[in-house]
Amino acid sequence: MKARHLAGVAGVAVLALGLAACGSSSSSPPATQSTAAPTGPVTITWSASPIAQVGIRAYLIKQFEAAYPNITVNLVSAPTNTDTNRSTLTTQISGGATSPDVFMGDVIWPAQFGAKGLALPLSDYLPASFFSGFAPGLVTGASYKGKVYGAPFFADQGFLYYRKDLLSKYNLPVPTTWEQLVTDSKTLQSKNAVKYGYVWQGASYEGLTCDWVEFLADAGGSVLNTAGTKASVDSPAALKALTFMRSLITSGVSPAGVTTFQEPQAMQAFDAGDAAFLRNWDYAYANANNPSDSKVVGKVGVAPMPTFAGQPTPGYSAVGGWNNYINPHSKNIGADLVFIKWLSGTDSQTILSTKYTEIPTLQSVRAAVATSSPNAVLKIVGQTKLIARPSFTPAYPQVSQSMYTNLNSALAGSVPPSSALATAASQINTALAGTGL
Repeated sequence: MKARHLAGVAGVAVLALGLAACGSSSSSPPATQSTAAPTGPVTITWSASPIAQVGIRAYLIKQFEAAYPNITVNLVSAPTNTDTNRSTLTTQISGGATSPDVFMGDVIWPAQFGAKGLALPLSDYLPASFFSGFAPGLVTGASYKGKVYGAPFFADQGFLYYRKDLLSKYNLPVPTTWEQLVTDSKTLQSKNAVKYGYVWQGASYEGLTCDWVEFLADAGGSVLNTAGTKASVDSPAALKALTFMRSLITSGVSPAGVTTFQEPQAMQAFDAGDAAFLRNWDYAYANANNPSDSKVVGKVGVAPMPTFAGQPTPGYSAVGGWNNYINPHSKNIGADLVFIKWLSGTDSQTILSTKYTEIPTLQSVRAAVATSSPNAVLKIVGQTKLIARPSFTPAYPQVSQSMYTNLNSALAGSVPPSSALATAASQINTALAGTGL
């Protein structure tokens, strides 16, 4: 993702994004490599996944090149699957590749890339003043063992999108509980208003982990124990969450094909008018209101995620978002630093939040758009309740894979939920043992 994702988020994110460990890790450019801003023409390569289908990356590059005409940015479109993206970059950079120079990466990557020397420790090259303007928690989340590896680019979190026209027509409430979402869905499906009730990310990949930590937190569970040394997913709370997720499919509220859905597929089903509710990231609002991609323009509302009945509302929303990292083997470190500083600066952040619907990482821009923006997503960011994935461990890829592969098997009906959780817990404990934590 985007995990692709946060705000107001601000206060909550201090706790939700406490991802840093202690100690030190470093990956420095060759001694002969200049880190000064370039004085002559230079071309750098930026690897970045599509943010939304509205041309955000190309527009940002155009604005940057206008401000810095001696730096040309070559865009390489990275995979939308964050696991595939991470694997590809890890192979390239660990092999000494000098390109890409800069890469957009998930907020869950700092420990993984920092531990293996696959990203430049930005705090060694940028002043403390650069990091002081970000919303609370974001720099902590971009750090590993005392060094900052990622420049916060845009924040993200899960939201519930709904067909406000249909809820109004049939006098249905915007659901604040999962049980009400099911009831609303079945009502609309029975009236043939929509084919599906709720679409989400159920494929075997990182996006399922994001959805899972939301359901799990709503049920009162967690992935790891407080110390982060042992799995805690084989629990009554986890069984409640996974059993409910499976019931969404068996009841027909969610399509059987949701077990293959990533963010684009879920968004496409909703934008086609086939579903009443969608779980997705903040960019889905812009996409749903883009006439070239959507049949539901002007008919979409957005709300915080639901929770289980009897629990305090709203439900939990997974922390997502993206940072920009620098390849330690890049031959253009100076230009790279200029580029990532601009991407995280006021001009870029204002573009992201006003022209598009991305949640800015700069606290000053957040404050400005929270009151001035007509965008529905930015108006409710501060009403959400966040939950972070346990990405503070370098073993996070293995932890997440253990979750999403076993969860997906249970969602598809291949194994019972209880068996899937027991297997996931065993695999997670093995992964954690390998880190020496």
